[in-house]
Amino acid sequence: MRAFDLSPLFRSTVGFDRLFDMLDAAPQFDGGYPPYNIERTDDTHYRITLAVAGFAEKDLNAEVREGVLTVQGKRADEADEQTYLHRGIAGRAFERRFQLAENVEVKGAKLANGLLHIDLERIVPEEKKPRRIAINGGEVKTIEGQAKAA
Repeated sequence: MRAFDLSPLFRSTVGFDRLFDMLDAAPQFDGGYPPYNIERTDDTHYRITLAVAGFAEKDLNAEVREGVLTVQGKRADEADEQTYLHRGIAGRAFERRFQLAENVEVKGAKLANGLLHIDLERIVPEEKKPRRIAINGGEVKTIEGQAKAA
């Protein structure tokens, strides 16, 4: 259940459906397992790190579809059930989703020491990059018919 009502915004906005869907779905995400970090390594590079102790590469799956990075983990069933006196290392299946911005691409993933590192890069298109505009000196031209005498 969300604590805010978006219905007044639906009446006066057009084309923001995806944003409203993301806001609607946000409270439904499980924030507990597995724990993760999101870090910014520089202006255009990011890294998501998930703690996946007990999972092997074959137990993990990461895919990007329609701007959503989905990481899933499911351990293979152990053939010989072991008897645990205490089981503190979680091995349950999980699915974690991350909404990616429009120009963010996944560059690679690496599993090391029980941590899954997913590297991301924001690719800025040429038309959105800042550009310097030359200022030329000279006379100002007046367009005919625009200026009227008072």
